[in-house]
Amino acid sequence: MNITLIGRGRVGSGLARRWQQAGHQVTALGREGGDASDAEVVVVAVPGDAIAAALGKVTGLAGQVTVDATNIYGTRDETYPSLSHQIKAVIGGPTAKSFSTVFAAAYEEIDAQRVTPSNLFAAEPGAKEVTERLIRDAGFDPLYVGDLDPGARLLENSSALTRALAAQIGPFFYRYGRPGEL
Repeated sequence: MNITLIGRGRVGSGLARRWQQAGHQVTALGREGGDASDAEVVVVAVPGDAIAAALGKVTGLAGQVTVDATNIYGTRDETYPSLSHQIKAVIGGPTAKSFSTVFAAAYEEIDAQRVTPSNLFAAEPGAKEVTERLIRDAGFDPLYVGDLDPGARLLENSSALTRALAAQIGPFFYRYGRPGEL
């Protein structure tokens, strides 16, 4: 799959490495922007308050399947129900929210886990299958929480809980499963 990743920070660079190891073609764009016209999938991995500036420097955004990996650290543009909706307003394609509840600092430890860590995601129907594949190819087990609306906002709001837990135990993995599955 041809992926254009917007953001070269810990999340973006970590996902790029994992997806390249899984055989995907990944182009990572940083602050200088670039062209995404060849992308089958666009992944946005910038701070939530940098979405407009980051996407404003990228050309070729035209209806691709999009995965929003942003987190809310500052203020949110309340014009949109979620950061994912803000991104969708620019790119226009089927959109998903994923990778915002897992720690990039732990990406290198994924393969050493006894059980595959979970990764919560929300997606519109046209983005669900691609997002599940990218989650698996990054080493996680996808766990669908529903459509983008209201799922994206639910995941964004859960980042406060994630940060509170991390303040106590550091970066962590999580695994959801039915009794007897773990």
